[in-house]
Amino acid sequence: MLFTQLEFPIFLVAVLICVWLSRTHTARNSLLLVASYYFYAYWDYRFCGLLLLSTVVDFVVAKQMFRAQTTSTRRSLLLISLAVNLGVLGFFKYFNFFIDSARPLLESIGMSGQTLQIILPVGISFYTFQTLSYTIDVYRGVLKPVNRFLDFALYVAFFPQLVAGPIVRARELLPQLATVPEWSGRRFYSGAQQILRGTVKKMLLADRLGEAVDIVFASPDFYDGPTLWLAAFAYAGQIYYDFSGYSDIAIGAAKMLGYRFPINFRHPYLARSTAEFWHRWHMTLSRWLRDYLYISLGGNRVSSIVTYRNLMITMTLGGLWHGAAWTFVLWGAWHGMALSVQRWFSNHTRRRPPAAVGWALTMGVVLLGWVLFRSPDLAIAKTMLIRMATLADGIAWHPPLALLALACLLVEHVAWRTRLRKAMRLPINAWYSPIATTVMVWSLLLYAPRGFRPFVYFQF
Repeated sequence: MLFTQLEFPIFLVAVLICVWLSRTHTARNSLLLVASYYFYAYWDYRFCGLLLLSTVVDFVVAKQMFRAQTTSTRRSLLLISLAVNLGVLGFFKYFNFFIDSARPLLESIGMSGQTLQIILPVGISFYTFQTLSYTIDVYRGVLKPVNRFLDFALYVAFFPQLVAGPIVRARELLPQLATVPEWSGRRFYSGAQQILRGTVKKMLLADRLGEAVDIVFASPDFYDGPTLWLAAFAYAGQIYYDFSGYSDIAIGAAKMLGYRFPINFRHPYLARSTAEFWHRWHMTLSRWLRDYLYISLGGNRVSSIVTYRNLMITMTLGGLWHGAAWTFVLWGAWHGMALSVQRWFSNHTRRRPPAAVGWALTMGVVLLGWVLFRSPDLAIAKTMLIRMATLADGIAWHPPLALLALACLLVEHVAWRTRLRKAMRLPINAWYSPIATTVMVWSLLLYAPRGFRPFVYFQF
């Protein structure tokens, strides 16, 4: 079920009524668990079994790990969790990618390079990371296993964040699911407003930008250099509004149900360094990669060379997590290299470049990275980058709606640095909040594009 489908508000209202009428912890969590599985089954009920498999395996593994007497036993149990979760993820997401990449070698030794007709289960990357954070935290001794299977099953399948995050860790959500939250009208209003803002981001801004982006990236040979640069900027706006819009809807829905999710975006295009960008972009994934991969490799507690290696491995694997294609691998490696160069510069000069220079360099890194990220294959990415670098001749196309959406992106980021920051949240007692709400609702009804446009991160 999509957040932008008409079915979702109907579903959400029904869930809100049933849940807030529930008197006990068991009844409330049981209703939410059934609703969450229905939400996931609405796309394809067959993959609910994978969701349940991860849930059962990690619940049992964590229990046994906590009771284990030796480190070797605990490590073996952790390996079971890693093997099951990453094995399922690897098969569904990466089997065909590795077969395609290794086909020349396989055929040279007489083996078949045949791929399979595999459907990627929606949200598998997100709930896999979510369950793994639980077992790893139990293994490290920073979290005790939950006693109630119902609470853990709901933690894994909770519908607001199930499909595309935020990646909520067990220590953040399980304590909330162990109690019945108190009703708060102010929190309920804040959640509803956040859902509305997220829907506007997705349908009025991301989808309009996506229309222009799709056309240019499909045939970059036809367009001149400035148009290709505009398409890169447009994609930067599209993916930000698309994914931050999804996160807003997820956080808002959870808030209306009485739960708090971590923030996932903090105006990333204000960043003055690549490191700051990753502190502002998809923040729950950035922290996951830092805490469970980068630090496990040694982080920056080792020599400079090994630190650069750790950054490259972490970001390259982060790119591969986003998608089974070499464009994503190169995108991750590009950001790993940028982070390494930034760390080297910081270690050797002990000073930061001027704010304007740092911002311009960071946006250059991010925009060129988005070209790799968006391109359907390496050939398209190569064409885009060469024609952008040479400002090649071709068709000049500057769609007004895309320019208007980019202007909104600029205004939003600039306004966030001013006193308008609080006003943008539309406080419940502000005189302008009803007016702004009415304008947003009518704009959605009148100007939202027609047709099916899934969220960008559904493919990951």
